[in-house]
Amino acid sequence: MTTPDSLRVQDSPPRPAFWHGQGPVVTAVALGGGVGATARYAASLWWPAHPGGFPWTTFWVNVAGCAVIGVLMVVITEVRAAHRLVRPFFGTGVLGGFTTFSTYAVDIQKLADGGHLRTGLAYLAATPLAALTAVWLAAWSTRRALKWRQP
Repeated sequence: MTTPDSLRVQDSPPRPAFWHGQGPVVTAVALGGGVGATARYAASLWWPAHPGGFPWTTFWVNVAGCAVIGVLMVVITEVRAAHRLVRPFFGTGVLGGFTTFSTYAVDIQKLADGGHLRTGLAYLAATPLAALTAVWLAAWSTRRALKWRQP
């Protein structure tokens, strides 16, 4: 007895080679992430946070990174087409590795555990507010500057 065609397992199409599929994107994100994380770590070494004090370095790294993301996204989505790996490398990789939610969360935990609850709560509220404001202002300013520049 034979199986009806409707019940047969179909052969899946051949997978594209690593470098023709998502391989370049994954590689770009990984390389960019290494660059961004290294820059963030360097900033934390240059400007270490004082125990119990407001974690200014992580705060400004996150705000600056978000501002750059705002500029980058306007430029590569509204101004000119970029190579398909620019966004994964710079946006997801470099800026994703540079900005840090994990350090932000650990800083809040340390402040709360150390008895600096007010500072932790201020940091908890100020970081997303400042980061979102930075993205918005940077995108708005970039659009405005580019419109002003056009004849």
